[in-house]
Amino acid sequence: MNEKLQRLWATKNKNDEWWSSFVTSPLAIAANFFVVDCKFLTPNLITLFSFIAALTAAALIIVGGQLNFYLAAALIHVSHILDCMDGQMARYRGTSSRSGVFFDKITDQAQVILWFGAIGYSAYVQSENIVPVFLAFAGVAFYSLRGYAKYVTIYIEMSDDKTYLETSNQQVAEIEHTRKETAGLGHGVAANLRWFLGEQHKILLFDEGVFVFLLSVSLVFNVLTPVLWIFAVSQVLYGIFRSLQRGRQLHLNQHLQVLTTAQK
Repeated sequence: MNEKLQRLWATKNKNDEWWSSFVTSPLAIAANFFVVDCKFLTPNLITLFSFIAALTAAALIIVGGQLNFYLAAALIHVSHILDCMDGQMARYRGTSSRSGVFFDKITDQAQVILWFGAIGYSAYVQSENIVPVFLAFAGVAFYSLRGYAKYVTIYIEMSDDKTYLETSNQQVAEIEHTRKETAGLGHGVAANLRWFLGEQHKILLFDEGVFVFLLSVSLVFNVLTPVLWIFAVSQVLYGIFRSLQRGRQLHLNQHLQVLTTAQK
């Protein structure tokens, strides 16, 4: 088997989101096979191209028209493939950087807001009803709350324990180290089919990988408002659930610390 392809496959994120896992990430590996050794292309440049494609898709959605919707759906996928490529390229070259991760995460957040904002606007223009705009706003607000709750939790934990991140990263690394590849290159059809079926539960996580699929469906079949309902309801529920979950995590950790101190 081609050694370069094997090295590229090893850069695939084992925790890829639903649609990324078996569609955009493998396509990114295929694209990287041809360009990963081009020195003028850097991971940050790939991230920039991804964001430009995302901005173009949002503009086409706002302009409206079925042809523009088709083009936007394609560009959303191009953007996400490039979004997978930048990380793979950095890991393949061994050039991962904190600034690169920051740039990638910021553009990811911005493009989700722009895409659903554009969908909300187009649905409003079609229906002359303000509800789609409210749905888009509620969806992106509670999607942002999911991440905000996570980082507030990290901030509070680190205020009490400066080694919190180091300990957490060690635990994650240990878990990742024990995980074995059960599918992919070098595995049979049956193993890959089992892996594929096992990935399908991730659609219920309603994260960026799922958004790419939902946005494409909404644009190709011109069902903007129904998809906005799915987006808004899922993010409100997840936003509330994650916030309560993080709060409970902090409460239990604090309670454990009190018990530990009392025993001393």
